[in-house]
Amino acid sequence: MIVQDTRIEIEKTTNSRLPHTDVNNCPFGKVFSDHMLEMDFIDGKWSKAYIKPYQDLVLSPATMVFHYGQAIFEGMKAYHLEDGGVGLFRPEDNIKRMNVSAHRMSMPEIPEDIFFEGLKTLIDLDKGWIPTNADSSLYIRPVMIASDDFIGVKASKNYKFLIFTSPANAYYTEPVKVKIETNFSRACKGGTGFAKAAGNYAASLYPATLARKDGYDQLIWTDSETHSHVEEAGTMNVMFVINGKLLTPPSSETILDSITRKSVVTLAEQMGIPVEERGITVAELMESIHNGTLDEAFGAGTAATIAPISLIGFEGKDYQLADPKTWKISTKLLKELNDIRIGKKEDVNNWLVRI
Repeated sequence: MIVQDTRIEIEKTTNSRLPHTDVNNCPFGKVFSDHMLEMDFIDGKWSKAYIKPYQDLVLSPATMVFHYGQAIFEGMKAYHLEDGGVGLFRPEDNIKRMNVSAHRMSMPEIPEDIFFEGLKTLIDLDKGWIPTNADSSLYIRPVMIASDDFIGVKASKNYKFLIFTSPANAYYTEPVKVKIETNFSRACKGGTGFAKAAGNYAASLYPATLARKDGYDQLIWTDSETHSHVEEAGTMNVMFVINGKLLTPPSSETILDSITRKSVVTLAEQMGIPVEERGITVAELMESIHNGTLDEAFGAGTAATIAPISLIGFEGKDYQLADPKTWKISTKLLKELNDIRIGKKEDVNNWLVRI
């Protein structure tokens, strides 16, 4: 793929909103930092990357993303480090995963070196927006959309790539209540379930709305063919501790290749916690609830980090789990993960990238 110009041009804002923003008290995903990165794919090549003041986009009503859904994104975080620096957690993995999504959605891959350098430059410029609260971060949203003005069912020829950021405090402030979904489906074999495609999330909104009306925070999705196997939750992958063993479904064509989940699995293995990445049936999960061997249940994801599950609903009945405050394995894993992310503990896996 041809890259026309690898330089990054920077236009700094002349009217920073930071002095008037309490970054430690921003609701998740509603306040955005001063700058953003923008780069266009035009006529078969990537243009120069620009970092500019955060601003609205001007798009034609005929822009193809509105009609045919070519849109992908990623979720990443930047952290204040113990020594006063700033770090990113496994950004290369996010970059590679975004290009996997791009390939599946018939979109051009983003040059990894420009992506990486642009990301680091942007975070360095807006590092003042990183909250200082414990467990807080700067949430990073790379996104690519089809940008042709054309009404016709085909892949766009031109695309727009953006990165913008948002001060992030806790995504979930309480343990979550989930419902096992056995009617609607999030993904199917041969589909786009493994990609972070916008359409995957759009299709999940109606079932999630119904679940919230019934008092649940999230769904646990099951396979589309039989609804007998656990897959993932709406904002995170799922993990269970059954009989002292950490169990989680592996990544697949219907389950997102979660970077947080992979990190948790690696840390568990290094800490001597028994781990199995394998298919988990709904029947097995329910049996573990009935016989008391389900010790812990939690979600793992960039936004949620590690989110304990306090209640599981299935076939019209709710099952209350033990108080997450008494859990041992997920608590240890969360502390280990957070300590590595902020540079408090040695990063033996070389996951942390300093800005």
